[in-house]
Amino acid sequence: MGRDKALIEIDGAPLVERVARVLAAAGCARVVAIGPPESSGRVTQVDDLAPGAGPLGGILTALSLATPAIVVACDLPRLDVDTVKALNDAAVAAAAAGREVDAVMARSDRPEPLCAMWFGRSGEHLQRRFDDGERAVHRAIVGLDVIFVDVSAAVLHNVNRPEDLWNG
Repeated sequence: MGRDKALIEIDGAPLVERVARVLAAAGCARVVAIGPPESSGRVTQVDDLAPGAGPLGGILTALSLATPAIVVACDLPRLDVDTVKALNDAAVAAAAAGREVDAVMARSDRPEPLCAMWFGRSGEHLQRRFDDGERAVHRAIVGLDVIFVDVSAAVLHNVNRPEDLWNG
């Protein structure tokens, strides 16, 4: 992108704040931005426990703050309340059925570990993989018990290049 994605504005709001508003509207009690202060906008900022180590470090940081923890990348500008609630509903249904899972994850054409509810059970496994040098979340989750929630690919559209942006 050539600049901090978290602070790119769409419809007058930085991406990090757009995502934070969706999480709050979906009922998340505490919403924080994990990373450097200059990337948090007006969202409460928490230092990443593994700065520069990528999203896996961010997931581990989130799990150190709360469990379960809903972790969402800041570059999902089309994230909506229904998607976040669907993750929670799937977790509630699993618990009601007596199933303990490691994560409940959004999926369109592929799983999206950066739009997921992570449970404490996953922390030890992810930390082991991290300590072994793994940084790719899609490889680190192998072996975890994950429930997938199918969502529209549009909701999981992420912004990686200027041409991924839109107005309105």
